[in-house]
Amino acid sequence: MNRFRTWAQRGTALAAAVVLVASCGAGGREEAEESTEGSTVGITDTSVKIGAHYPLTGVAAPGYSEIPTGAKAYFDYVNAAGGVNGRQIEYLVRDDAYDPTTTTQVVNELVLQDEVFAMVGGLGTATHSAVIDFLNEEGVPDLFVSSGAIMWGNDPAKYPNTFGWQPDYQVEGKIIGDWVQKNRPDAKVGLFLQDDDLGRDSEAAVRQYLEDQIVGVARYTSGNTDVAPQIASLQAAGADLILGFNVPSYTALSQLVSRRLNYTPEWFYSSIGSDVDLVGSLLGRFSQGAVTDGASSLENMISLEYIPGIDSPDNPWTQLWQKVWAANGTGEELTNYRIYGMSHAYAFVQALQAAGENPTRESIVSALQSQGKDLPGPQLAPFRYSEDSHLGISGASVYKITNGKPENLTPVLVTDIGDSAVEEYTGEEATPPESGIPDTQPAG
Repeated sequence: MNRFRTWAQRGTALAAAVVLVASCGAGGREEAEESTEGSTVGITDTSVKIGAHYPLTGVAAPGYSEIPTGAKAYFDYVNAAGGVNGRQIEYLVRDDAYDPTTTTQVVNELVLQDEVFAMVGGLGTATHSAVIDFLNEEGVPDLFVSSGAIMWGNDPAKYPNTFGWQPDYQVEGKIIGDWVQKNRPDAKVGLFLQDDDLGRDSEAAVRQYLEDQIVGVARYTSGNTDVAPQIASLQAAGADLILGFNVPSYTALSQLVSRRLNYTPEWFYSSIGSDVDLVGSLLGRFSQGAVTDGASSLENMISLEYIPGIDSPDNPWTQLWQKVWAANGTGEELTNYRIYGMSHAYAFVQALQAAGENPTRESIVSALQSQGKDLPGPQLAPFRYSEDSHLGISGASVYKITNGKPENLTPVLVTDIGDSAVEEYTGEEATPPESGIPDTQPAG
């Protein structure tokens, strides 16, 4: 697999089920859970209970189900070293099968029955959209949503407890649009879009740069696996560069259909659809074995990276994740999806530390707003957290698959939603602490 490009709505390789931490709440809320400093639901002197929803089964399970296995491995690593301020992290993962109705049910259980302190890394735009109002009404910190929709962070007044994590779709769309404008000024651009916030946010951003170059737009509905009409329409429009804003299964489908049509445009996929190993395996599956070259068939594909992945074995963050996975993993291979989960978990540990020795729901939100921009971690560009923005990572680098390996085409590029320019990031790259556990000091 190459660099992590990630997310939220992606499909992924069948993973081992996450061990669900059994630790049910006591039921009704006690007055003692509210202090003068804020809510301590889910917090004791020795533990902090957090929850997450992921598709552990169903069509979106390949890949996505691996994310919480990575997060759990890192939490186990921290717990083995004493936890955070003496508190063990209890991580409860519920299967929503990537269905919003099920998401609503399992998140209600996590909040009202299990009484979690926070939600961490809930996956999917449509699925998490079904619970964002509930989580904010209940005052539950809703941290590091596994999706690039801007709604997780562009309006903190509406959703004060929700924070994004990965680069949002507008940031990715702007970086892609800027690169194409500068490096493929004569390209006839086609857009292959998932027909939801992923596609809409991305298209709006790309059009800021490429309005005059776009010759065709094709949208697919998630769940409909026949994308032949969409790809044929882009071929008929004469598109010689297709920008794909889609999940991995539709990268594989678009590649398979293009082969059948003898259509060979250049492809630039957003991060969430470009995990080469996964897409290669899906090509083999969808073609019923007719495609045997798998990942190698994606030679010359262009995409984005925002955290180092398994194809960077010498990177100190990748080395840390390898160490953590060897000690606390499931025995399966380390993947980029598991690295994504570990990176989430690392950020949560930082936030919990910053919230103080006696954290509350309110103090962890406040800590992210006041310190989040400066939290060092595996992300290639800083977070954008503040009182006015709960948006996550601010940039990424562009790479191309060359001889089966990612070749960087740009330095790390940063931007923001709206009219912010795309610029080169000039900050220093962080390295992990020797212990592998952050030591974030609380504000004040």
